Amino acid sequence: MKKISEKLSRDLRLIKILSLATVLALILASCLPTRNPQQTKEKVFRVGLTQYAPHPSLDNIRDGFIQGLEEEGFSDGENIIFDISNADGKGENAALIAQNYVAKNYDLITAIATPSAMAAHCAADGTDIPLLFSAVSDPVFAKLVESLEVPARGASGTADILPLEKQMKMIRAFLPKAKKIGVLYTTNEVNSQSHLESFRELAPNYGFEIIAIGVNGPSDIPLAVDSLLTQVDCVNNFTDNNVVNNLDTLIEKANEKKIPVFGSEEEQVRKGCIASESIDYFELGRITAQMAARILRGEKVDEMPVQLISESKPVANADAMAALKVDLPAEYSESIEYLTGN
Repeated sequence: MKKISEKLSRDLRLIKILSLATVLALILASCLPTRNPQQTKEKVFRVGLTQYAPHPSLDNIRDGFIQGLEEEGFSDGENIIFDISNADGKGENAALIAQNYVAKNYDLITAIATPSAMAAHCAADGTDIPLLFSAVSDPVFAKLVESLEVPARGASGTADILPLEKQMKMIRAFLPKAKKIGVLYTTNEVNSQSHLESFRELAPNYGFEIIAIGVNGPSDIPLAVDSLLTQVDCVNNFTDNNVVNNLDTLIEKANEKKIPVFGSEEEQVRKGCIASESIDYFELGRITAQMAARILRGEKVDEMPVQLISESKPVANADAMAALKVDLPAEYSESIEYLTGN
């Protein structure tokens, strides 16, 4: 009987110990933060990427942007999803794309080239969706930002400041006897208007007169080119999206009349322009991606100054120069980079 009593006593003590341990475990568990399975998953960001036209310099920005975000730790299909659209050089398409991105409430809209940036800014106005632009030559003139230092309009980005004075110096060095530079530009592209205004201001310093003809769309270009080529010694092209999309027409007609065409970036030189002071548009995309990463990590776009990209390098097309019997100036003999066609 005594043995039974001792065993019972031991069992009761064990039960008490186990009960106390259970209570302590419950208390400790209640003090720990509750884990929500959804909170443990990394956020997947949705980014609308709108490009105004399908030409190589803008393609380079797009590719640089995607690679740049990869370098920042944002992998497509993993923690970021891109919705990439191209407006094919049409303003109405750019507007529809931007409106679609806003309706889907994306985490970020990135717009490549001024017309797409303006369309996206209009569509996103009054929302909390940040806008990041690239290849906008004059974002203040385009009314995308209040100032380059303090954007304050829900947008910021990178500005491709064309080295227009270097370009004009290049034209004078290549063509010492030239007097008139022709410019073809699209009247509703504000970036082209800004470039033309600056180019005209520089011209007297280098003994040039600027002859400019404006066009409204692609159908205007052939006749405008014919008229322009009767009045000038050479042609200089900006980053006008409409003109770049129809650059083959300009170069073909100019070559027939033995009139040199200068580009504004290396892809235009690859297509047949004789030379250019060229910005690296792939690098422009990468720098834009670095800004995008900061926005996705929580920085406010309104407080991010516009990044100005103006560093350039001289490039030339040896075949185009030979066809037009244009010699390389001595001052470019060591710095020029020769490019081949695509």
